[in-house]
Amino acid sequence: MPCIARSIARSTFAAAALAMLGVPCAVWAGGPAAPNTAEAPFLAENDTAMTRMMGDMTIKPSGDVDQDFVAMMVPHHQGAIDMAQAELRYGHNEQLRRIAQEIVVEQQQEIVAMRLALGQTLPPSAPAPDQQHGPNVPPSQASPTPPNGMQMNMHKEP
Repeated sequence: MPCIARSIARSTFAAAALAMLGVPCAVWAGGPAAPNTAEAPFLAENDTAMTRMMGDMTIKPSGDVDQDFVAMMVPHHQGAIDMAQAELRYGHNEQLRRIAQEIVVEQQQEIVAMRLALGQTLPPSAPAPDQQHGPNVPPSQASPTPPNGMQMNMHKEP
């Protein structure tokens, strides 16, 4: 996909995702209803997660549909984990925080299942950043260790 088309696809995906989350267009478009400073770290963290996810989902086809599927789905699931962890760090609604915790666990399990289905080795386990530092810790102070060692950029492996 040419760069301009990829950029449009990313923008469209991001706009659709934000719309599904109920974020008004003026907020994510930088319009008059710009986010307050208390929300800025959350939005920045989510933007980073979305950008990384979209970039990591762009793979060079290997000729193996199953391998390519996993290579694209792992960063997709990791993006969901990263976004859920941002909710855990900054969110206040207990129901949404429980859902975010479930997303982290379920997406990690699916990543493991996909890797095992292909016979790939799993990275060693590590505690999630939230488990190492407690709730509401800014990402700048959190450990760079991804949750349970699950950050996998499979399309970059030989």
